[in-house]
Amino acid sequence: MNVYLLATLDTKGTEIGYVRDRLDALGVPTTVVDTGCLGEPAFAADVDREQVFRSAGTSLEEMRRHNDRGLAVSNAAAGASAIVARDHSEGKVAGVLAIGGGAGTSIGTTVMRSLPLGVPKVMVSTLASGDVRAFVGDKDVVMINSIVDILGLNRVSRTVLAEAAHAVAGMVKFAVDTAASEKPLVAATMFGVTTPCVERAREVLEEAGYEVLVFHCTGTGGQAMESLVREGLIAGVLDITTTELADELVGGVLSAGAGRLTAAAETGTPQVVSVGATDMVNFWALDTVPSQFKDRNLYKHNDNITLMRTTPDENARIGEDLGHKLSAATGPAAVLLPLRGVSAIDREGQPFDDPAARRSLYDAIRGNLGGTRLFELDHHINDPQFAEAAATKLIELIDAK
Repeated sequence: MNVYLLATLDTKGTEIGYVRDRLDALGVPTTVVDTGCLGEPAFAADVDREQVFRSAGTSLEEMRRHNDRGLAVSNAAAGASAIVARDHSEGKVAGVLAIGGGAGTSIGTTVMRSLPLGVPKVMVSTLASGDVRAFVGDKDVVMINSIVDILGLNRVSRTVLAEAAHAVAGMVKFAVDTAASEKPLVAATMFGVTTPCVERAREVLEEAGYEVLVFHCTGTGGQAMESLVREGLIAGVLDITTTELADELVGGVLSAGAGRLTAAAETGTPQVVSVGATDMVNFWALDTVPSQFKDRNLYKHNDNITLMRTTPDENARIGEDLGHKLSAATGPAAVLLPLRGVSAIDREGQPFDDPAARRSLYDAIRGNLGGTRLFELDHHINDPQFAEAAATKLIELIDAK
């Protein structure tokens, strides 16, 4: 198995050659993939650019004829992803390391996101000190800031590139045996305002012999869970906290995208779903809340996070979305509704207590669930009885399957 090294060899050949030599000195075999297009490569790659573009359904000649940098980058990313994913399926890929600026980062991280959790992924990038969510996505990508531009070798670039080489070598040589535990995995979703529920449910599940992975519903958390479900690693989903649906539909900052709450339905994975924290949409500091929401019921969670109470109309849209997605489930599924509130601040005497909004949410769910089983419990979501009921129901669904 080799570490695959990705770079445009016409502009980053010297630098990726240095990384290759460092790994060679450490006894780590490599495969160099050339993702360049226009200039001449600094050396012959193990996987040349002609192969990369053919794998994208085009050719190097066609890319040069178009002379469109953006098109070349997109096709290089697609072709390299196809090659590395294929080689990984054949047991040839120990890890991936890429270097680059904007184009190289886009290509390298596209390849990395095509690989499953646990495959070492290191990206040395000029963009690594900024917002890298679009590059990392829901995968375990390590971003290393290049400090200086990746243009030639100097005392700074040599240091950073050597660090990257040593990092991926360490990941490969000291890989964790993720199969050490034979316990089936359950994915659970949590927010601060649903923590008591998930903590108690986790205890019940662990007592029953499951290992529980808890995902924080910050957008990337929900995306990561959906990704692992699609990879077939998860035996069941305890989706207590579906707040990311609210951010997606209303315009908050913690959306997990339109695909949230679809993976278990599509793969037939047993799932128990609830409505945790759908009473809120998330924004950053108070002064960042969009002007159209300034007169809404806002709650200062802390100096950096502001919560906005969802209205009955918004709750109807959330409930319709949730019900519609669950109605398409191809495996065992159930929805549990906590009639006394959906978060720590949505209960009697708390600032987001709104029975009308909850009724709107629940009516919409009831009207769109199709044949999915629905259970209504006269508890608050953080009551231990609700948590125990949710965990027990998931165990029943997994056992039945």
